[in-house]
Amino acid sequence: MYQEQILNHLSSSTILTDAELHILFANPAAEDFLRISAKRLTAYQFPQIFKRSSLDLSHFEQCIRDRQSFTDSEVNLVTFDDNHSTAEISVTPIVQLDEQKQQQIQLLIEIKLLDQYQKISQESFVQSQLHASRDLIRGLAHEIKNPLGGIRGAAQILEKMLADEDLKECTQVIIEQSDRLRNLVDRLLGPNKLTQHKQTNIHKIIEQVKQLLEMEAEQGMHFDRDYDPSIPDFEVDPEQIQQVFLNIARNAMQALDNSGQIKFVTRVAPHTIIRGKQHKLVVVTKIIDNGPGIAEEIKDTLFYPMVTNKADGSGLGLSIAQTLVQQHEGKIEVESWPGHTEFSIYLPIIEHPRQAV
Repeated sequence: MYQEQILNHLSSSTILTDAELHILFANPAAEDFLRISAKRLTAYQFPQIFKRSSLDLSHFEQCIRDRQSFTDSEVNLVTFDDNHSTAEISVTPIVQLDEQKQQQIQLLIEIKLLDQYQKISQESFVQSQLHASRDLIRGLAHEIKNPLGGIRGAAQILEKMLADEDLKECTQVIIEQSDRLRNLVDRLLGPNKLTQHKQTNIHKIIEQVKQLLEMEAEQGMHFDRDYDPSIPDFEVDPEQIQQVFLNIARNAMQALDNSGQIKFVTRVAPHTIIRGKQHKLVVVTKIIDNGPGIAEEIKDTLFYPMVTNKADGSGLGLSIAQTLVQQHEGKIEVESWPGHTEFSIYLPIIEHPRQAV
């Protein structure tokens, strides 16, 4: 009883199992993290309480055999309510004597969530990397744009001087390809107009996006939504936010190859910190698909310009979406594993000063 009282007061999730990993005890922090009561947890083995886990179970066998503790410092966990977390898991073998004085091994498992610390650190790192890459690309784009204009102008002058129609076709190709490159450069430079905030219903924007996607999709695609009706109208640029949702949802549709499910979920998150600033109320829109997941090699650079694993992709859609959301003082987060990819768009409810009429 004394030991249970100590474990109950620990802030980290703590679970006690037998040598077969059947759960014997779970403290309140574990109940809160897993959203399962301690009584129900005793019906499971430890590996069964997660939908997905990167923890190597062979470590448990070695821990029991050698009676040596181990710690895995970065374990990805997905609970049955699809809550994704990164944690440090420490396992300590405890030797108990039963009534026959036989030694029994129990395992004390401590789960320390690292998400909050990692998110702050990762957010800061990603922001600095994004700013650096964006500045570099904008510099290159300007350097490309100037001679490109000269090439196009020279082709137009040459076209006027030529009498041969076949040769004029060549100048037309030069002009068309110059225009195509100029459009690409303009997209690399990012949005070039100020946001036009107005009172908007976020669900109206999502419904418009859903309608557009349904017109583009084939029969194998299914769209679902789970809205929080309590979300009030708030000030955003509806065109820009629609573009954000479209870019992300179209990527999902392409990843699904027009056969799967995309779900739109809205919720309100109070007291949320975005880039070091706390916002009283934030609207979170999740775009979730059941596709193959994001390739590991591009996960860390997903929002960088020109990063894509699609043969015909420009790699600008997510970069533009991130820029537009940042203009609203928001952020985009992504969690992905095979069968589940979830983009979360955070938009703070901010009162913008009205301009005098």
